[in-house]
Amino acid sequence: MTIIPLDRTRTANGASGGTPVLEARGLTKHFPVHRGARRAVVHAVEDVTLALPQAGITAVVGESGSGKSTLARLLAQLIKPTAGAVLLDGARAPGRQRYTRQVQLVLQDPFSSLNPVHNTRYHLARPLRLHGLASGANMDTQIAELLERVALSPSFAAKYPHELSGGQRQRVAIARALAMQPRVLLADEPVSMLDVSIRLGVLNLLAGLRDREGLAILYVTHDIASARYLADVIAVMYAGQIIESGPAAQVTDAPAHPYTQLLLSAAPDPDRAEPPSLRGRGAPPNLIRPPSGCRFHPRCPFAMTVCANERPVAIEVAPGQASACWLHAKGLTAAQSRPLREPGTLTGPVTEAQRPQGPGEEKR
Repeated sequence: MTIIPLDRTRTANGASGGTPVLEARGLTKHFPVHRGARRAVVHAVEDVTLALPQAGITAVVGESGSGKSTLARLLAQLIKPTAGAVLLDGARAPGRQRYTRQVQLVLQDPFSSLNPVHNTRYHLARPLRLHGLASGANMDTQIAELLERVALSPSFAAKYPHELSGGQRQRVAIARALAMQPRVLLADEPVSMLDVSIRLGVLNLLAGLRDREGLAILYVTHDIASARYLADVIAVMYAGQIIESGPAAQVTDAPAHPYTQLLLSAAPDPDRAEPPSLRGRGAPPNLIRPPSGCRFHPRCPFAMTVCANERPVAIEVAPGQASACWLHAKGLTAAQSRPLREPGTLTGPVTEAQRPQGPGEEKR
């Protein structure tokens, strides 16, 4: 399945288009597992195509287990894809050393990604030294500049990770990534481990890097509200596939896919007068044996017969916004459009292996 390239959705959002800095084409990743004498694979990422434009933030949103972090690691080339390709400036990605100079990854937990026995100066000096970007007296100048770019004073160079707050540690991790002078920053849940009161500062830092330095940023998150605040484009991911993408405000104001509607109905909203009505229920499927057809159909309140049998294609539902859902297809036969189950039930041709389990399955 191919969603409309995200550089086109950014153009539709009023920004400049052009060749994407980093692009994924048909990325697929299967992890082998052993189940007794049988061998199987986890379908972690399946045929994902997206593009990261210069000076743009693309958010990949979805529940835990949807494949977001695996996608980020594929783009960082920490793991090899089963199929598909990663392109840098429209060409095959170069060797690892040249690639990491241009594409850097910021991990979720800054305390785990920083060595507790070394101070901030060591963490920032190491990439500069390894890649020959600074030496001698120039090293301290470069470190001070990196700290200032992430809104920390040069005095933080002498501090150890345990002496920093969560937000300060994440800023140091971002500064370490910026030491390579990258063009692409892959941020994997960069604020989920932080206190709510300091998340906004890190999000504003990422927005400033986009605006001042023209970085292409991938923002991986399960929080669709923060994605709307920060990103230019949102790509919604479910069970290893991108099922909707488009300009951030457009996707959140007029979600086209039932799963996107489910995410938004579950998001906190202080202006909501009544408890949210969740349009869907259950848990993500077992990706060793993913559901046939649309992977969301066991949870979808609008599922039709065609949803269980055939994989949906991406359909443009608005300028720059695409949704992979049979609800937007035209020309379905009466047999294809027949409801898969009665409203509020999980009966029908859903197999026991596909049937969602968990605490979210109780009646609404």
